[in-house]
Amino acid sequence: MKLATFVHERHRSVGLVLDDARHVALLDLPDDAAQRGVLSLVEMAAKGIDVSSVRRGEVLPLSEVCLEAPIPLPRRNLFCVGRNYHAHAKELAGSVFKASSVDPMAWPIVFTKVPECVVGPSDDVVLPVGISSQIDYEAELAVVIGRGGKNIGRDDAMKHVYGYTIVNDVTARDVQMRHQQWDLGKSFDTFCPMGPWVVTADELDGANTRVRCWVNGELRQDACTKDLIFDIPSLIETCSRGITLYPGDIIATGTPAGVGMGLTPPRFLQPGDVVRVEIDGLGVIENRCVTSA
Repeated sequence: MKLATFVHERHRSVGLVLDDARHVALLDLPDDAAQRGVLSLVEMAAKGIDVSSVRRGEVLPLSEVCLEAPIPLPRRNLFCVGRNYHAHAKELAGSVFKASSVDPMAWPIVFTKVPECVVGPSDDVVLPVGISSQIDYEAELAVVIGRGGKNIGRDDAMKHVYGYTIVNDVTARDVQMRHQQWDLGKSFDTFCPMGPWVVTADELDGANTRVRCWVNGELRQDACTKDLIFDIPSLIETCSRGITLYPGDIIATGTPAGVGMGLTPPRFLQPGDVVRVEIDGLGVIENRCVTSA
């Protein structure tokens, strides 16, 4: 299933995207549940309530609704993984990370983004003028946890996956380096475009799908999730070590080679740039960069 959160006639709604990918069927949810978007469906599933039991309402053309992030406000910070593709780890080894003693092959590098930085699949990304001049893009497959748990073993990890979505882990590189911890440089408002919907795990093989990113029509990133250094079960195992994961938690799995900082010379995002991220089996998000007031 493809499950979307959208605005129609000024109201946030949740719906099932039909097989033609051109229409969406409204799901009859209470207003408070609709406000939490697809997160409400994930929590229902964790309680054993099947989405198919929710009454469907009006069918609308997708062209007549405004898609939002499928989980507009995650329940807590997003888990994110750094330098998790072999080629990406290599391209950054000669950059500002060259003095780092961290071996990206030893353990997953995990940081977080605040939930309030999430925006929709076509919303603007606001470049924070006067705060950073090195804004970068990072196309990523994100895992949505369906069943909670703690100390989840990798052999059981995929049982805890509800589905997948796309995120662009927008990053202020200079802020990231300045503070030596990544959270501030990753968490500016609008720095996590997400969407266009959640695809349930039964319809997508997250271990073998293609991730691509274009900037102003130029292909910059192109890789397969088979190339992850740490696969999805390993990431779930790592993030749940001593930490309880909850339904609706999001784990962004890392970005391929081709980020702006890894180019020679580096090429950072500028006002007016358009970043398009596409993942096979999931869809597309596309966001324009603008300046703050």
